[in-house]
Amino acid sequence: MNDLYRTATFLLSAPNVKLAPPDAGLEIAFSGRSNAGKSSAINAIASRNSLARTSKTPGRTRQLVFFEIDKGRRLVDLPGYGYAKVPKQVQEQWQHAMEQYFEQRKSLCGIFLIMDIRHPMTPFDQQMIEWCSYCRTPLHVLLTKSDKIKFGAAKTTLLQVGKQLAEKKVRASIQLFSALNKIGIDEARQVLDNWFGIEVDGPDDPGTGG
Repeated sequence: MNDLYRTATFLLSAPNVKLAPPDAGLEIAFSGRSNAGKSSAINAIASRNSLARTSKTPGRTRQLVFFEIDKGRRLVDLPGYGYAKVPKQVQEQWQHAMEQYFEQRKSLCGIFLIMDIRHPMTPFDQQMIEWCSYCRTPLHVLLTKSDKIKFGAAKTTLLQVGKQLAEKKVRASIQLFSALNKIGIDEARQVLDNWFGIEVDGPDDPGTGG
């Protein structure tokens, strides 16, 4: 198993792409609806409890938050979208910051789209999928909080969302994930390895479909 993600460190938070780190190397962004589990997923992948700040209050991540894996690779925690209790002006600022990031960031090499397995494929999720399809950006979906429902129901949702992704003809893979029960962490790391171009010893198969 690759231990590289365990060494991830906080780099900086930026309110907009102009204040982001230099646009060089490779970057993978974590996007999703507020409270879907973005920060928890990053922490689980990095085997760290508090690398990315988590909160039970949706809308906690309000900037583009960059984490350095090594000198040429970064993870980015994006502001959660779709949280109505945040003032409209703040929502518009977040939206603008993310649009600029997606349109201008040349180092962006893939999107991890975080969906709460109990509420998948929201209109916001579908907008992100359409954007990835249009820009031909690789997409990997984490169906988070899979511990909250029975395994049979989780597998059914996995198949249903996978079918919807296929119908949209987006370059995507999908998996079950639970930060709490440590489900799917190695699988997610293998996708990151592939996108980052990291070679890992061992016969493990990434095992993602879509």
